[in-house]
Amino acid sequence: MTQYIENMEKHEAFRRVTLKAWDAYRITGLHVAADEADAWLAKLAQGDDVEPPECHV
Repeated sequence: MTQYIENMEKHEAFRRVTLKAWDAYRITGLHVAADEADAWLAKLAQGDDVEPPECHV
């Protein structure tokens, strides 16, 4: 039961962060495209210490 509660709390925290990000996008229009994020994550996975892509409209 404890694990279930912990999982639900993590899920709720993720939901709150997601809604906050969605609100920020709706207000500013700033975003990073999926292919940009994928390329950045791939470089991180290779061990490259690179900055994340810049948000844009």
